[in-house]
Amino acid sequence: MRKYSGILALALGFVFAVAPSLPVLAKEAATPMVAVGPQYDTTHVYVAPADVDRFVASFIGTFGGQSTKQAIATVTPTPSSTSTQLLQTPVGTVSLFGFRTPVPHPFGSERTGYLVTDIDVAVKAARAAGADVIVETFPDPIGRDVVIQWPGGVNMQLYWHTTAPNYAPFQTIPENRVYVSPDRANALVKSFVTFSHGKVVSDEAKAPGVDIGRPNDTYRRIRIESTFGKMTVFVTDGHLPYPYGHEMTGYEVSSLADTLAKAKTNNVKVLVEPFTSEGRESAVVEFPGGYVAEIHANAAH
Repeated sequence: MRKYSGILALALGFVFAVAPSLPVLAKEAATPMVAVGPQYDTTHVYVAPADVDRFVASFIGTFGGQSTKQAIATVTPTPSSTSTQLLQTPVGTVSLFGFRTPVPHPFGSERTGYLVTDIDVAVKAARAAGADVIVETFPDPIGRDVVIQWPGGVNMQLYWHTTAPNYAPFQTIPENRVYVSPDRANALVKSFVTFSHGKVVSDEAKAPGVDIGRPNDTYRRIRIESTFGKMTVFVTDGHLPYPYGHEMTGYEVSSLADTLAKAKTNNVKVLVEPFTSEGRESAVVEFPGGYVAEIHANAAH
């Protein structure tokens, strides 16, 4: 089979050499589709045990929704203990961890968890698309997990549940906010789009620098959409004023003013006051326990 696959690859290479207008053949060679839906993709938030309940009350108070019952479990392949619960809101989901023990490396750096249809197929697809597997597949109390790294150092956990979950769709889909260097941006985009079967919906070479706290400059911004959800890639020189680069997720709400009013009554700090850029009104906030997030809404006309 390998011999014939090699012959086929050579043949396809020849076809593209003489007929570059046949991109359909490239799609036929794509990796398997493993995404389930954006409502199954979570931001991983780590806070101190003393801050867990305060964070839950603040996050749910700001965005609405509910939390699953807190459990104490081992969610890493080596011995550890953490509280764990799922905070589900209409605008995004958080997997919340309050470790009672030191956090084993590299956990805490995997910014998101994406549900996949088959963990073994997903690992093969991720590797084929250019990802590194930095924590091999391991069991957890309700399924299996793996931690991968995309070009540019973007860590992500993939997970699979023994019993398939069934969550309501979001009212608005949050964006995974990724900061990467110009050296690795194209490789990241190519790898993730291949894996996710997504598409680049915009690639702005000179996006307004106010988005990253530098109003006198521009930067490159790439927006990707897939069945996993939304990803915004910020391609920068790394000269980022605080708190930019700390916010892993951007939450879309119907009214930024109303959401910030709720946030302030729920002990949320506003780190970046509201500003408008290209039809979006944004702010950056910090929840109890130190979780930094961006919140945005369509600007009023």
